[in-house]
Amino acid sequence: MDTQNLQAFLHVAETCSFSQAAQALHLTQPAVSKRIALLEQQLECQLFDRIGRQVGLTEAGQALLPHAKAVLRQLQAARQAVRDLSGDVAGELRLATSHHIGLHRLPPVLSTFSKTYPDVQIDIDFMDSEQAHELILHGKAELAVVTLAPERDPNVIALPVWQDPLDVMVARDHPLAALHPCPLDALSQHAAILPGLNTFTGQIVKTLFDGRDLQLQVSMATNYLETIRMMASVGLGWTVLPRSMCDHTLLPLTVEDVRIERTLGVVYHRGRSLSRAARAFIEQLRPAADG
Repeated sequence: MDTQNLQAFLHVAETCSFSQAAQALHLTQPAVSKRIALLEQQLECQLFDRIGRQVGLTEAGQALLPHAKAVLRQLQAARQAVRDLSGDVAGELRLATSHHIGLHRLPPVLSTFSKTYPDVQIDIDFMDSEQAHELILHGKAELAVVTLAPERDPNVIALPVWQDPLDVMVARDHPLAALHPCPLDALSQHAAILPGLNTFTGQIVKTLFDGRDLQLQVSMATNYLETIRMMASVGLGWTVLPRSMCDHTLLPLTVEDVRIERTLGVVYHRGRSLSRAARAFIEQLRPAADG
């Protein structure tokens, strides 16, 4: 089977769209359709159902999917093994990271790495940690530096790098600012501005409240921490943010019997053979790590 046809198959399967697959592969839509047709001809079966604008895998397509992923991963590992024989740390490193980590944690690491390995071209994608985690699972990024998931996926290797303490914060004129310390149930009586509860950070906060049988009154949710800080600073609600983001506009609260933190680190797919550049980048993170 032609690997280009398999690659086209994977992109269509993941996006459920011939046009999106064409964009990702920098091809025309007819070219992608031709590759799929050739693969179907080779296998003597239909791989996709095309009903109107909807595209979905047939039973044969579902059977092929895990094998196609494995074949392309092994080919990538073979290419990498050959490159590594040269002993040089060079080539491209595709790195996914969150906006917060990219702004507050990675700059000194990236600066040192670029000076040490000038022949490595780093391609950085900024996104939510959850999206970066999905890229790793689907083999679309080699490394991701993200908030680690509270529940680990067996297909992902997660290496902790930083502990990131989280504080409950309010505007200095917020009613909760007068409570020293602040009971957790008092928070449940006021509006909160939080990261989406489907995010790793949001899950940490939700688990805390669920464990005490308390309700969260989330008046606004966004995954942009800078936006959350601004909204909280003008008194629209209490929030939970990394301690490093507290400034003169916000007051950190001492909440009775509560200590919240998240772990930031690097993740990669267990079945992926890391390039020399990726391994060098992980080594570069070690001096920056807590402890």
